[in-house]
Amino acid sequence: MKREVSIAFQTDKTSQQYIALAQLVDQYDFDAVSVYCDAPFQPSYGPLLLMAPHIRRARLGPAAVSPARIHPIDIAAETALLSQLAQGGVYIGIARGAWLQDHGITEAEQPIQAIREAVDIVHYMLSGAEGGYQGEVYRIAAHVRAPYPLPTGQIPVMIGTWGRKLCAVAGEIADEVKVGGSANPDIVPVMQGYIAAGERKAGRLEGSVDVVLGAVTVADDDRQQAREQARRAVALYLPVVAPLDPTLQVEPELLERVQQFVNQHDHDAASRLISDDLLERFALAGDANDLIRQAEAIFDAGAQRIEFGTPHGLQPENGIRILGEKVLPALASLHQ
Repeated sequence: MKREVSIAFQTDKTSQQYIALAQLVDQYDFDAVSVYCDAPFQPSYGPLLLMAPHIRRARLGPAAVSPARIHPIDIAAETALLSQLAQGGVYIGIARGAWLQDHGITEAEQPIQAIREAVDIVHYMLSGAEGGYQGEVYRIAAHVRAPYPLPTGQIPVMIGTWGRKLCAVAGEIADEVKVGGSANPDIVPVMQGYIAAGERKAGRLEGSVDVVLGAVTVADDDRQQAREQARRAVALYLPVVAPLDPTLQVEPELLERVQQFVNQHDHDAASRLISDDLLERFALAGDANDLIRQAEAIFDAGAQRIEFGTPHGLQPENGIRILGEKVLPALASLHQ
């Protein structure tokens, strides 16, 4: 079974920082390097283009772009340009997106249909097709075709979601589904069940679409400090993602209290409400042994890829080194 490891970065950096991180990551055997596309942070493709010349092996992609923020024809064009620089290949991550309304971004009235059509349009543009596209959400005139150099071969598509309906769509049209903000092995078979409905509808073999879990990651030799920092990071998004996990019963009152403390910028108080069990479900945190143990459980549950997300460590560069020098070799040796 395929077992891949990737690393993801928040888009809040200078151009020189992106280059330095790319050079550091390239020293290790990561299978993919992703950057987020959260509003109001920098859109994904600029950072990816800066990093691409310095990454020789890993494939590159955004995790994930919302078509409400970047139109599908621009996703296609940016991907075509990135493919010219990315030595290890590229992928496209697409999701509905979060906190859109807070940033004045209007989502399509049919958001799931918009994702389906966004994938169609990306394939249409990157294949060099002609004849236009007539969807329920997007329409392209018959004369429109890609005016730029095209990548060779079809670019893999990852859809980010926790939802049953969008998972089923992914089962029809995607290569991967990413559950963002989860380190919970129990969610993997649930997602596989959601995806299988779409795979059957499209006549694909069940299991054709890979499951990816990605979450806040904090690695340090001081495991207690690493876990405390992870608690603070998890507190920011726990009220959003915990209700999405059907395998957990988190008390609404607890989530409300966490959100209240976060709104008051009392992150210490918010983090104290997160138990060890909750932390394990929503973050990859501790020393190298902790991360190896958590990754093994996720892979054993059936996931094909794990994505170690920001901030990576108490000091990001040190966390990346722990991942590259201790966690990756250990995971590789367990499956030789």
